[in-house]
Amino acid sequence: MTERLTIPVLPLREVVLFPGVTAPIGAGRPATLRAIEAALTHPDRLVFAVSQRQNVEQVTSDVLYTIGTIARIGQMQRGLAGMQLLLQGERRGIALQYSEKDGYLQAVVREAEEMAPVGPEDPAFVALHREARSRAAELGQKSGLPEEVVQQVLAGVNEPGRFADLVAGYIDISPAQRQILLETLSVEERLRRVLVHVQRQIGVLDAQEDIKSQVQEELGERQREMFLREQLKTIRRELGEDEGENDADELRAKLEALELPPEARKEVDRELGRLSRIGRESMESQVIRTYLENVAELPWNIRTEEHLDLRQAQKILDEDHYALGDVKDRVLEFLAVRQLRVAQEAAERADAAADAAAAKAGRHQEEVASGEVADTPLATATVPEPNAPARGNEDDKQAKGPILLFVGPPGVGKTSIAKSIARAMGRKYVRISLGGARDEADIRGHRRTYVGALPGRIIQGMKQAGTKNPVFLLDEVDKLGVSFQGDPASALLEVLDPAQNDSFVDHYLGVPFDLSEVLFICTANFIQNIPGPLLDRMEVVDFSGYTEREKLAIARQYLVPRQFQENGVTAEQLELTDGAIAEVITGYTRESGVRQLEREIGRLARKVARKIAAGEVERMTVDKEQVDDLLGRPKVHPEKMAREDEVGVATGMYYTPTGGDIMFVEASTMRGKGELVLTGQLGDVMKESARAAWTYARSHAAGLRIPDEMFDRDVHIHVPAGAIPKDGPSAGVTMASAVVSALSGRPVRHDIAMTGEVTLRGRVLPIGGVKEKVLGAVRAGITNIILPRENEADLEDLPAEVREKLDVTLASDLGEVLARTLRGATYREGRLLFGDENPRDVSPLTMGFHH
Repeated sequence: MTERLTIPVLPLREVVLFPGVTAPIGAGRPATLRAIEAALTHPDRLVFAVSQRQNVEQVTSDVLYTIGTIARIGQMQRGLAGMQLLLQGERRGIALQYSEKDGYLQAVVREAEEMAPVGPEDPAFVALHREARSRAAELGQKSGLPEEVVQQVLAGVNEPGRFADLVAGYIDISPAQRQILLETLSVEERLRRVLVHVQRQIGVLDAQEDIKSQVQEELGERQREMFLREQLKTIRRELGEDEGENDADELRAKLEALELPPEARKEVDRELGRLSRIGRESMESQVIRTYLENVAELPWNIRTEEHLDLRQAQKILDEDHYALGDVKDRVLEFLAVRQLRVAQEAAERADAAADAAAAKAGRHQEEVASGEVADTPLATATVPEPNAPARGNEDDKQAKGPILLFVGPPGVGKTSIAKSIARAMGRKYVRISLGGARDEADIRGHRRTYVGALPGRIIQGMKQAGTKNPVFLLDEVDKLGVSFQGDPASALLEVLDPAQNDSFVDHYLGVPFDLSEVLFICTANFIQNIPGPLLDRMEVVDFSGYTEREKLAIARQYLVPRQFQENGVTAEQLELTDGAIAEVITGYTRESGVRQLEREIGRLARKVARKIAAGEVERMTVDKEQVDDLLGRPKVHPEKMAREDEVGVATGMYYTPTGGDIMFVEASTMRGKGELVLTGQLGDVMKESARAAWTYARSHAAGLRIPDEMFDRDVHIHVPAGAIPKDGPSAGVTMASAVVSALSGRPVRHDIAMTGEVTLRGRVLPIGGVKEKVLGAVRAGITNIILPRENEADLEDLPAEVREKLDVTLASDLGEVLARTLRGATYREGRLLFGDENPRDVSPLTMGFHH
């Protein structure tokens, strides 16, 4: 009996794999990727490659054929979009049963037994085999393959069944027809069907050859027509009716007027020569003309005069943006350094010009004294003003500076502050979005050999700016993709390197273009998604989220007037109170920026505009109580401080790109075997924090007054909102407080929120996102905060009105945390005390593992 195999299933869409054939396969569906990973864990790397009856995304056993191919995974390459692998078909297989395991399909497969011909030496079968080989060789040659290659491939397969599978894998037939050939177990019948398909393909190629001959005859007629048109053009020129040459002459004059670098001038002259020799009606002429027009529209030597006035720059930044004090300071520092460097370089140029004039005058006096020349006055050298802008001369390039990377959550003003920088400097502004760019050609352009080739986005942006020194915003650089067409992030390395970008070569242009005077600014949401070499070329400027007070001021100063204007209402018709705006912020938005807030204000304005247009009201004042009537029930329900102290429930703080908030960590004991149970969709790092807290409680049981019998019970730790994945080490102290509370029976204070990483020895380590976490706790009504001692400096980032409300405890040891969080506990002389205990009667919290 044939051996049965239980192997993962690899569903194929519109593809049929034959035994003896190696085919590249792309995999991206989650279930398929899991099946491949499962196969890779076994040494034989076998999968059951079977085609789908229907092209659906979610695969079940109902949409799979029964007969497929037992294949082995060869070479494999992983990418962001999935995997690329080579499948080597080995033998036919029949699926006896499909089942699901760990999120992918597996099948019980046995090898399909092929039906050999009755008589291998039968003259009819031998003739069939020879005819199939002959026709297959003919088809290969008609398809354009070299004869020696075709013969070599066919000679490598002698067995008739494998030969039929080889040909079936490469002929142009539909997937359904391929499946029929795969399910044909009779070698003779399969060979016969393959011969029919091959003969049909030969007939199609012969018909195509006939059509090609007819097309060539028509092209001959077109060439004759082109010749006659050239004669007609000559006649018109003699009659003074020429109309096409004027455009070419204008283009030539425009190109000759440009101050091009030597490499670009050489290429332009070459293409102009080709254009003059080719007729206007040819397709090549249009390609050359398009290329030359692109070259003519680029700002090869056009610069915008730069204005660097720090007072004006600060005024513009304050007008366009509220808050963002640290970001504005960094931008003004950048502009100040640039202003000083430009002035310094201008002074150096003036000194060099003066030295050259003095040297020339000295040589002239020596020549006069020796009698070589007459004593005539020299032309005075022009000395540039120290503050004159550098423009027009390649030697007078403007000062280079760092490339800024604005990193922060969406909607906090990264893109708009780049516009303000351009306005403050008096430069042109151009923006390109790199989100989703997966091809190197998006940056470098396509070579002109391709039909429809275009320059890359960098060159197109420069053409759009019309100047050589714009402020160039590269938006969403953290969302660059990677594909088999190349890595656009790698192409950006040259663009963003001041030492290289003075000779950037776009594939379409084919000549160097100077980008050294461009002020590049990049934006990103997640800095960890940017490749290291690219990040190394930029200086990071962090944008943090806005506080509720800042959002209220931004709405009042910018968003409300803009939405009133866009929705046709005036301040006399609609008044929004601060309470109404605050209700929209807390109840209808959950973000670090203000984009959703602006949308909700616009929605509210439209609701009122409808009432005014319908004549229901003439003027309306919206306060907090009326927001629900206009916008519906609140969409966001932030956590609030617990009402009372509870055993095993501690309050932590967390931070996401949409802002900070509090969370509750619950711990409970139950009868069991002394095991730890973790729920709430926790990540690996968070699970490790829970285990560290559990180990700390066991090792310090005596100092924490935990009875020994409690460690024979199971401890269950749960973090609510189980549908949301959670991870990170900053919940360590919160988990430790909840576990110790559950084991010792002492309640945790409900009015304290805490954050910090914890070690097995009880050390409290620093964490990130302090500003956002504390603001989230204050929003929930909690002002008693526990932070790691090493995060003390981060408190300076908080607004002054928030710092005044806080009662912050800085802890470096978990004992200090527990003394603050557990009711009736104090911490003195390195000992955790409960009630009226004396420090001398209690052992310190030292390691002593419970057995």
